[in-house]
Amino acid sequence: MFTQYKYWEPYVSPYDPCPPIRVKSYSTPPELYVNFQPQGLEQYRPKEALYRGTLWPLLFSPYPAPSKRGDEDA
Repeated sequence: MFTQYKYWEPYVSPYDPCPPIRVKSYSTPPELYVNFQPQGLEQYRPKEALYRGTLWPLLFSPYPAPSKRGDEDA
């Protein structure tokens, strides 16, 4: 199974005056992992589809919490 969130560790310079961000992350859209739309895909109910921005749960990609990063457990 795929994961929508990828993490990487950038180079941290010893001369950088700012506190380093040791783990950075980025997200990939679920459309990258679906070659074509299969028949009979599960669908949200209309009200929930409007709330989530997609009719199909397979293509739902929530934004991560702004306070949570790859290097934190919270």
